[in-house]
Amino acid sequence: MPPTVLGTPRPNLPLSGIRVVEFAGLAPGPMAGKILADFGADVVLVDRPVSPGQTRIVQDVLARGKRAIAIDTKQVPSGRAVLMKLIGRADILIDPFRPGVIERLGLGPDVFLGDGGNNSRLVYARLVGFPRTGPYKDMAGHDVNYLALSGVLSMLPGEGKPEFPLNILADFAGGGVMCALGILLALLERYASGRGQVVDCDMVSGTRYIASWPLLQVMLRPGVVLGGPRGENILDGGAPFYNVYACADGRWMSVGCIEPRFFRVFLERFLQAIPADFALEGGWRPGPELQGVKGEWAMMKDFFAQGFKMHPRAFWEKIFDGTDACALPVLSLKEAAALAARVSGSKGTDSGNPSAAPHPILSSMAQRNGINADIRSSSPPESPTSISGLEEILDELGMDESEKRELRRSGALGDSVAKL
Repeated sequence: MPPTVLGTPRPNLPLSGIRVVEFAGLAPGPMAGKILADFGADVVLVDRPVSPGQTRIVQDVLARGKRAIAIDTKQVPSGRAVLMKLIGRADILIDPFRPGVIERLGLGPDVFLGDGGNNSRLVYARLVGFPRTGPYKDMAGHDVNYLALSGVLSMLPGEGKPEFPLNILADFAGGGVMCALGILLALLERYASGRGQVVDCDMVSGTRYIASWPLLQVMLRPGVVLGGPRGENILDGGAPFYNVYACADGRWMSVGCIEPRFFRVFLERFLQAIPADFALEGGWRPGPELQGVKGEWAMMKDFFAQGFKMHPRAFWEKIFDGTDACALPVLSLKEAAALAARVSGSKGTDSGNPSAAPHPILSSMAQRNGINADIRSSSPPESPTSISGLEEILDELGMDESEKRELRRSGALGDSVAKL
């Protein structure tokens, strides 16, 4: 995206005109900032400068649509002064640090929201892994640890132990998305009160909230859908009609025909696609009346596994296409991107760009694709330019050329940031 677009209000987007300062972090904070940027907010990413000869720590693939500035706030007082100006005019601040870190920089909530603070309308979003008041608050952690403490990991399937998924549930759903939701709620409340507030989000609590349905199922209706021994329930890999099966070509089909009427459709199509004389030991073949009989699930799963391996995935796609069998192919990243492009009518991502377009789509957009036309036509985000929009940001803060030179001379500003 060209620098001339960054920082320019996009009136057809719902967050146009909203200014965000995002302190650089890993995964959850950048995801919250990305959601805001994708829907029109002007997000300025703040990180420490990279020292000469030092390589960047990690590439931030969630920097799409953001501007960036590298500021040394620890060693150079003028760096903090720049941040005070930047945050003083912002609507939102995203703090991804452990408790106490940003206070040590002299940029805690009281500086802006307290008595005599310089930005009483600021929405101050704080995103951490563990609850701020609990026994783990000062410890390091990652997605699998937050899943573990939320109780969700104990419900996940796995051979002999719970198998954790990619870092989607805690980092992104319970962290980044929940943080963005909290920010939007605080913005909405600000219209009534005229004041900002602190949004406190942690990934353990966020994951538990996202998992409300399975947690309540286990507590209030144990054994109906979940709550039995792990790996023996409908949704955790125990059921043959809610599972993934390998095909003859090594690809996979997903099966999710929970409702009896859908299971009947699936079973009818499946049995028509395999030899009529195929059966397990003793002539065993499944019937629709066996769906709810847990004692038959192991046999049924074996039957389906052997049957799916008789044909390649493309064959099974045709068998179930257009039906209510709830049986669909497991797409690769490239295939999923091509499908998304076809569904949206876009011409930009059918080459296999895995970058996802913003969602949901609001009907108030000037054009249906207005929110993501420039994104769909772009290549996967490697990063913004080294310091995208730096001069523009300094100009917006009212700094003249002599002030800019002094900031660079003192080392307060850098030419590249650590995490982009």
